[in-house]
Formats: sequence, C-alpha cells, structure tokens
Amino acid sequence: MTQRNMRRTYLLGAVLCSVLAPAAAQAPAWPDKPITMIVPFPPGGVADTVARPVAEALARELRQTVVVENRAGAGGALGIGQAARAAPDGYTVLLSLSSISILPEADRVLERKPAFRLDDFKPIARFTADPTVLVVRADAPWRTLADFIADAKARPGAINYGSSGNYGTMHVPMEMLSADAGLKMTHIPYTGAGPAIVALLGGQVDAIASGPSTVVQQIQGGKLRALAHWGEQPLAALPGVPSLTQTGHAVRFAQWSALFVPAKTPDAIVQRLRAAAAKVAADPAVRQVVAKAGSPIEYLDAPEFQRYWDSDAAAMTQAVRRIGKLE
Repeated sequence: MTQRNMRRTYLLGAVLCSVLAPAAAQAPAWPDKPITMIVPFPPGGVADTVARPVAEALARELRQTVVVENRAGAGGALGIGQAARAAPDGYTVLLSLSSISILPEADRVLERKPAFRLDDFKPIARFTADPTVLVVRADAPWRTLADFIADAKARPGAINYGSSGNYGTMHVPMEMLSADAGLKMTHIPYTGAGPAIVALLGGQVDAIASGPSTVVQQIQGGKLRALAHWGEQPLAALPGVPSLTQTGHAVRFAQWSALFVPAKTPDAIVQRLRAAAAKVAADPAVRQVVAKAGSPIEYLDAPEFQRYWDSDAAAMTQAVRRIGKLE
C-alpha cells in the first residue's frame, strides 16, 4: 500500500468513527420508557392475579414502569394476537395462560385463520402451573365429585358450567372430564375467569373449572366448595381436596401462567428479561402474594419452559380436536 493510499484509508476510518461514534453513544439503553404487559383476560382472573405482582417486581428489576393492560376477548385470542403483532422491541410483553397453547388449534378446527401462531413468540419464563379445580357453590347439593358425576349422568345437559370462553383453560378441562366420565353438561362461555366466577356466585351457572388462585378465598370463606382438582400432587391451598386421578379419572390439566415476547425481539433484551424474571420469581414478596392467592410460584426458565410448552401444546391440540367444531 502506497503512502497516499494509507493516508486515504486513515482519513476514511477517522470519518467513519466520527459519524458512528455519536450514533452509538446516543443509542438508548433498554428500557428507557414504560413497558406494556398485555394480559389477555379481564381483571380478577388467574392471569391478572399473577400479572399484578409480577409487573410490580419486574419494574423494580428493570428500573422502569411496567403497565398492565387487560385486553380481553375471544377467550384470550384478542390480547394474544395483539401481542404477537407488537413491535419486537421489548416494550410489549405478554403474560398469558396455557390457553395460548389451545387457541391456534381451535381456530383451525373452526376453519378460520388463527389469530396467532405459537412461533410468533419467544418464551421468557413460566411463573405458575396450577391444576384446575372443580368448584360449585357451597349450597349446591353435591358434596363430592361422585355426587356431581352421578347427577350429571342422571340428568344429561341439566348441569351447566361457566368458562372464560370456548376452548379456553376453563372449558378444555371440563370437556376432558366429560369425555372421561361419559357426561353431558351445558357449557356457558364468558369473557374471562372473573365474569365466570361472578356467574357461579350469582347462581347463573352450576360449576366452573378454575385455577385455585381465583377461588381459594371464596372456598375458605364458605361461599364455594371444591370437589376435585386436575393435578397430580395434593394442593397446599386446598388440603383434603382429591385429584381426579385419585377418584378414578385419568385426566390432568394445568392452568399455567408465563411471560412471552414477540419472536423477533433481540436476544440481548430477551436475556435481560430472563434474568429479571428469575429474580422476580425468587422475590419473597412476589412469592408471598401469589401463594396467598392460592397459586404458588412454579418457575421455569426459558429453555426448560420451552420443552414444557411444546409437550403441553401437543396435548392441548389433541384435546381441542376431540372437542371438535363448536357452533
């Protein structure tokens, strides 16, 4: 290289540095503005119960405001779809339930374009994984699961149950139980878990399948009665309530909650969120609030949660196909 060419190279390098250095210096560190946490269900349900303390703790870890926005509708598909279409910049995150595994297949069964695909998201962490609980009013005639099943068999279609929407996490487990026990019940969908619980308390429906966190206080207060749950281990919040497997019904279902971001979110932001989520899950204040609500932390980091999610989605896909097309 001649001396003239070397001088030109040095001059070009100096110009590039003078242009790029200020731009790099001015690039804002993430996050430099509030983060929106979409919860695709109304206030009062399982997702909202988990989202509030998680958002507060996440804000402390990231030193930025995290605003919870309830965007309910279509059994969760409306809010989840909005999160899928959000800019992948880390400023929109999704706190969803396991219905995220169900809804795309439900759309396909209904012969319509799915509102989102599972690969539209990257998982950050799972926070809870609660077995669904079969709940009736305290003044209902059914004292045990056997009572409930016997009456449902004797009066096909007479017993109704509420849910958070067609193919949602309150609908699918009841259909799984109905298929296993040979029952015919009437399904009444609502816009979320909160409205379904209000309907149960008000006598508009006879039963619901809900996460423990949204019903444990009413059970302890003598307003509701738990007949069974869809888990494998005893529930600390509801001692003495049997699992379906203990009563001879090989049906399991977990209503989990987890944090997601749009799939194209940069890895650096994903790593920040994973690290923050791990600290949130270990935060004693968060654990206390969530456990008190009947939904203890069952944390899984992204890699472990991805494997769990893949398995769960496969099982839910099969369940939705068994339910078939609903009018």
